[in-house]
Amino acid sequence: MIGSRISQWINDRFPLRETWQRHASKYFAPRNLNFWYMFGAFSLLVLLNQILTGIWLTMYYEPSAKHAFASVEHIMRDVRFGWLLRYLHTTGASAFFVVVYLHMYRGIMYGSYKAPRELVWLIGMCIFMLLMVEAGSGYVLPWGQMSYWATKVLVSIFTVIPWVGKEVATWVAGDYNVSGVTLHRFFALHVAAIPLVIIFMTFIHLVALHRVGSNNPKGIDVKKGGKDTLPFHPYYTVKDFMGVVVFLIVFLTVVFYFPAGGGYFLESTNYYEANPLVTPVHIAPPWYLAPLYAILRAIPNKLLGVVMAAAAVAILFVLPWLDRSPVRSIRYRGNWTKAWITIFVVSFIALGVMGTMTLSTTITVLSRIFLTLYFLYFLLMPWYTRYEKCKPLPDELKD
Repeated sequence: MIGSRISQWINDRFPLRETWQRHASKYFAPRNLNFWYMFGAFSLLVLLNQILTGIWLTMYYEPSAKHAFASVEHIMRDVRFGWLLRYLHTTGASAFFVVVYLHMYRGIMYGSYKAPRELVWLIGMCIFMLLMVEAGSGYVLPWGQMSYWATKVLVSIFTVIPWVGKEVATWVAGDYNVSGVTLHRFFALHVAAIPLVIIFMTFIHLVALHRVGSNNPKGIDVKKGGKDTLPFHPYYTVKDFMGVVVFLIVFLTVVFYFPAGGGYFLESTNYYEANPLVTPVHIAPPWYLAPLYAILRAIPNKLLGVVMAAAAVAILFVLPWLDRSPVRSIRYRGNWTKAWITIFVVSFIALGVMGTMTLSTTITVLSRIFLTLYFLYFLLMPWYTRYEKCKPLPDELKD
């Protein structure tokens, strides 16, 4: 009785009940959503993990060139459960990109970027770019050898900008070289500026999604509230909860038993404090940015390499207008689309592997081959999606 009165008091002053109904209890989603649609919920869970663990880590971290590395060691050795907080955060960074990449792959596979969901896709791509900036700014914070030298490579990329490259690189680093000023600047971006924008864009992403409704594995629009839809709550909240339980089992297994991820999550070189006088034998970015690094290294001209790496992300923004197929889902696409999606996935993974390996003639040649295949997936899309033979659409989801 008291609870209902409090709820009514709040609802009279804030549209809590209407918001809950619009986005949960009376938000109707297609009833045939499969496990691929859980990765959006997983990304929200990992975002929450990164925010909470990040807040706790900043309580003990010192963003200065003199104390940053020692403060990380202090967290790991002296702070109660500090090792757990850091492993949750470092593993969470990799888990974030795993679920985001799979979330994007689901969108490509089922055509979730096609009308009327173009804006949902574009906002999601903006979030993806923010995540890359967030990852890059956070990578320098441990102030280990790999963090320092990878940041030097990152900052040097800006020097290829014609006429103003050196000035832009100096502005990004905050100094004429990567230093404690750079560390402090990236710390501010990583813990305050970028997360706030990501949270805001995630909210906008969900609002835009709920405006046009969710896509489904068959790629057919369904009538809201019709026989082929279900209320998001409790049906999909319970389903997502079960998926979250499985995800957490896998995630925590990695945290407790494989926190370094075979050297991909925590590089061995980063266990040594940053030394500007000693260059590591092999400088590589985190695995989730390795495909772009492979593209960068594959091009002999530095400016063209940066342009191609940027284009590899930018071309995803125009995907809704490159696809000319009359159907959305891969279930009803022709063999050409299925073949090219397979080539695209293999090329992306291969570029990621190439980007973590020591540069050689063989690696360069392979990177160029997979780079070409990666871009051909997009550049040829207007032709093979328009002229391929698609399967006829079923009618069972239509009212």
